[in-house]
Amino acid sequence: MLDALDASAIRRWSGAALASVRVHQDEIDALNVFPVPDGDTGTNLALTLAAADDALAAEPADVDAAGAARALARGAVRGARGNSGVILSQLLRGLADASAGRFAPKGSDGEHGADGAAGAAGRVITGAVLCRALRLGADHAWRAVAEPADGTLLTVARAVADALPDPASEGDRLPDCVQAAVTAARVALARTTGQHPVLAEAGVVDAGAKGYVLVLEALLDVVTGTGGPADTPGTTRAIGTGAIGASASLTEPLGAAPSPRPAHRETGSPEFGYEVQYLLDIEPGAEPAELRGALAVIGDSVTLAGTGDGLWNVHVHTNDVGAAVEAGVHAGRPYRISVLRFTDQQAPGAVAVVAVAPGAGLGPLFAREGVQVVDGLDPAADDVVAVARSTHAAEVVLVPIGAPALAAADEAVRVVRRDGVRAAVVPTRSAVQALAAIAVHDGNRSFDDDVVAMAEAAAATRFAEVVVADQQALTSVGMCEPGDILGLIDGEVVEIGHGLLAVTFALTDRLLGVGAELLTVLVGEGAPNGVGAVIAGHVRNRAPLAEVTVYAAGQQSCPLIIGVE
Repeated sequence: MLDALDASAIRRWSGAALASVRVHQDEIDALNVFPVPDGDTGTNLALTLAAADDALAAEPADVDAAGAARALARGAVRGARGNSGVILSQLLRGLADASAGRFAPKGSDGEHGADGAAGAAGRVITGAVLCRALRLGADHAWRAVAEPADGTLLTVARAVADALPDPASEGDRLPDCVQAAVTAARVALARTTGQHPVLAEAGVVDAGAKGYVLVLEALLDVVTGTGGPADTPGTTRAIGTGAIGASASLTEPLGAAPSPRPAHRETGSPEFGYEVQYLLDIEPGAEPAELRGALAVIGDSVTLAGTGDGLWNVHVHTNDVGAAVEAGVHAGRPYRISVLRFTDQQAPGAVAVVAVAPGAGLGPLFAREGVQVVDGLDPAADDVVAVARSTHAAEVVLVPIGAPALAAADEAVRVVRRDGVRAAVVPTRSAVQALAAIAVHDGNRSFDDDVVAMAEAAAATRFAEVVVADQQALTSVGMCEPGDILGLIDGEVVEIGHGLLAVTFALTDRLLGVGAELLTVLVGEGAPNGVGAVIAGHVRNRAPLAEVTVYAAGQQSCPLIIGVE
């Protein structure tokens, strides 16, 4: 039983929450009937949590609880997908704000009272701080949504906040706070069906709220040291008494998706046919009130989620994509813009992506993106065919990495096409090019358009590698000796040195010199602890507008791989 959360506990919670949502992803997708029944809420929540977990994994091992919470929240905001992901990111932002001692004023005396954890520079998060965090998260989430609706994730978050012990009390125990939150969330989730007409018609609970309950249950498992009973779909979890006095006899089948009457599948909201989402940089401390108003005029499902330091995730459903982006330009610097046309939607699972030969250590990184993996330095076409067939998808995109994988993928495409499967190959030379292609994959697009977009993303990504020379050799920049650190760009040696960071900095400076906007860093098994954060800091100092994403990928092929778009 934990009395406080340190950074290690937050890491365990992040991993457990992601794993739980992944397990229940299809069930949550099936529940998704509001605001748009596009069957992607579980997927969006999983992608958002994966982005948060990746950001946390890139932090140094000695980061404190406040730093871990800040990384988790920032990663969630940057990687938030859809309405549900944006709202969840704001709930995590509450943890970051509370652990840093940033409390919203309430009444005349506010919530700035002394607190042990906040006064300890955020080394740990106590029960009192967590109670504040959940309240702040609910406040942030409600402010993020232009037109909040009853019977949603917001309703459950508010019910949790209202049920918590008084955050001014120094005696709040962490287990009591978490148990109270879980109990209130389960009860509130069960009530969502009757709180919104769309949910009532379909006979389901709110999909996003279901995901939030799983996240809180994962926290309870970490705090109490128990394995989550809802490890598999269909598990029933009892609603205990906790600190709010709920009936101990109430039990709800929260794990399994109910068997509702088929809900009418719209092609978007009744009025608007496009989903537009982008990240926005504005002056730290400023509020994009004018942007919120402008988007509300041209669309619905407007959400703006911030990190507190000038970064916002913007989401809207609209018919005027240009106006939505232009409003962002007037407010600040929009980037990583994505547009989804609802009429292009296909049934979930109709398209599968298979990465071929990602290399030792990289398989889990691709798998967590929902991609099937054929691992091995020299994959056989039969193995690729077997994995493609196992997806049972009508359309398959193969993303091979390197020449041997390309040959196997080409042969596999010929075989699965004879099965009646529509298949295509997006060739790549590096894992970061493959990740860039996968990042833009959108099964709701037409198959041909999706393949073209993935191929363009891969081609637009330059890749750099930092390796250790194992023999004497003549390179394009001179002779190298065993043990030298080599820096390669697009497969050619451009730097030779003796220090890993020195060579890496030289590589990134070269790449930034050609106008890089997005850098992806894959940290390998042999890299020093914390090197990802050091590289990210160097990039931000040299190019403040460049976006940096660091993954603790654990590849064995080389200490560092860098992708640039």
